[in-house]
Amino acid sequence: MGIVNVTLDSFSDGGRFAAEDAAVSHGLDLVQQGAELLDIGGESTRPGAFPVSEAEELRRVIPVIERLAAQVNVPLSIDTMKPAVARAALAAGASFVNDVAANRTDDAMWRVVAETGAGYVAMHMQGFPQTMQAQPTYSDVVRDVEEFFKDRLRCLNTAGVSADQVVFDVGIGFGKTLEHNLQLLAALRGFTKLGRPLLLGVSRKSFIGALSGAGVDERLPGSLAATCLAVESGVQIIRTHDVAETVQAVRMTEAILERQK
Repeated sequence: MGIVNVTLDSFSDGGRFAAEDAAVSHGLDLVQQGAELLDIGGESTRPGAFPVSEAEELRRVIPVIERLAAQVNVPLSIDTMKPAVARAALAAGASFVNDVAANRTDDAMWRVVAETGAGYVAMHMQGFPQTMQAQPTYSDVVRDVEEFFKDRLRCLNTAGVSADQVVFDVGIGFGKTLEHNLQLLAALRGFTKLGRPLLLGVSRKSFIGALSGAGVDERLPGSLAATCLAVESGVQIIRTHDVAETVQAVRMTEAILERQK
């Protein structure tokens, strides 16, 4: 899953692809590099990020989705917390909703997913982007995230969403310390027992810098190490800024794993 941030303030590439033409060109480049999904977002969810208005988010993402849908043969995902943006994006050509706010208490987003039959990525986050890194605490992060996923499936089913539409994301960096992130990465195989595909987003994230001291643009090796571990653990979707490098690492990992059988 290649990342197309149509934003001004995303932690890694904020502003680089904020213009419509630049975002579309970047999406096309990612497909050429081997992306099998594109995730388009118009609102940063980095720690401390402030929300943008619904109108602004729509202005940013809808033209990009419309143009990419007409030019690529891979599925498009809308990375949004707003039900109205999700509905408009699905009408414009997206087929997935990537919802970092799956910890929501209302069912408006889930009703959109149920009505459209879209795929739905339920990501675990403690708190909200503005507050999530303010001393996150868990009694047992792995158990707590697993219970969250089980509860989300129940809520989604009540709203009319089939389990077949759902993908889980443990939410690396979303309300987690370095230790929480490492524990979740070590426990990924256990989450496959829930019977739903797993998506993982580790690309260039701050926990890699916390462990290694690397700056944002120096975190590809750490990102690839976590990615290869994730693939070995049964994760099916890798969300990344660095598509070409990630595709090569994943294909090599898969080739080795096939010979272990």
